[in-house]
Amino acid sequence: MKTMKTGLSLLLCLSMGLMAGCGAKEEEKKPAPSEDAADTSETEDDDVSGELVIYTSMYDFAIEMMDEALKKKFPNLTPGNDGSFFYYSGTSALITKIYGEMGENRDQPLDADMFMVAEPAFSLELKDYGYLHPFEIENPDELLRFEYDEDGYWYPVRVLNMVLAHNPEMDDKWAERGVNIPKSFKDFATDPSLKGYISMSDPMTSGSAYASVVSLLDTYGEEYLQGLAANKVMRESGSTAIAKLQSGECASIMILEESILKYINDEEKKGNKVTNLEVIYPEDGVILIPSTVMIVAEEYSKNVNTEAAEAVAKWMLTEEAQEIIMQAYMHSVLADEEKYPAHSIPTDDLIKMDMGVDWEKAYHSREEINNLWTETVTK
Repeated sequence: MKTMKTGLSLLLCLSMGLMAGCGAKEEEKKPAPSEDAADTSETEDDDVSGELVIYTSMYDFAIEMMDEALKKKFPNLTPGNDGSFFYYSGTSALITKIYGEMGENRDQPLDADMFMVAEPAFSLELKDYGYLHPFEIENPDELLRFEYDEDGYWYPVRVLNMVLAHNPEMDDKWAERGVNIPKSFKDFATDPSLKGYISMSDPMTSGSAYASVVSLLDTYGEEYLQGLAANKVMRESGSTAIAKLQSGECASIMILEESILKYINDEEKKGNKVTNLEVIYPEDGVILIPSTVMIVAEEYSKNVNTEAAEAVAKWMLTEEAQEIIMQAYMHSVLADEEKYPAHSIPTDDLIKMDMGVDWEKAYHSREEINNLWTETVTK
């Protein structure tokens, strides 16, 4: 089986500005085309019909791209959520919603047919509850470079990457004030000069933030959360954190790489060169989150349409769909894919840098970790 928890590299590049000198030469790199690239839709599948609803934590712009592609690929399949195939919310909020639909005894039907949520630990939980429908894909060991369920209950479909970011235009001003720009996740929490000047998403609402907290607890222990509390970490959305970074209210933020990449590419499309926002690939490693695709078991699904759900899930693992994933600034799960999101670095290089997440611990210790976060950081 492929493994989600990979080794930490000994030498990492510190920022996007340095990455051009690492690994392959610039002209040899193969970043993915922008979301404005030519239509990549393949032949239509007229045999897939019925209605479908997918719960997802993908950002709105990624949902729009995926919606359009699905409507072209499966013209006889009906979007089940106000004209869209997708219902969006943050992963932790979606988990709470799903718990409510499952009922106290975890035996009630859901309002969805598929899931694409950020945090793979929830896949383990839903499998244990018997809420998932297994399906097979061809040669998964050769196709995928991340772990999948050997019984076919879930497969990775998109890769999120937790990093740090800073504003290069403000670095000298921060230095004059005695504030150090952190080059590692460890420094982000433990350097006292950063007190009051750091921000991250709240793991109580963000699945990627929760996964990152699990990884950092394993690496640094409870002292890491104590450090975040001592440094008075702000808990905010990615867009708010980026705005504060650019205005000089924050010196550093912990954020998904895709949020930074999208901003940079959006500005470039307007003809603007971004000089006040940059990714830092932490010296102690990145945190990769291979988000999964799951099909709800027929007896629990909204539209009782597992045949269509299988067709959609398998399509998600094709080159056509993975191209859209990369255009949405996430990384591909395909083992032989050399392209990667624009302004990022090769996915295989990130795998070497991955700190890893213990997904079994993320699943079985969810309540304990959430309580620890609340008691240590929130209060």
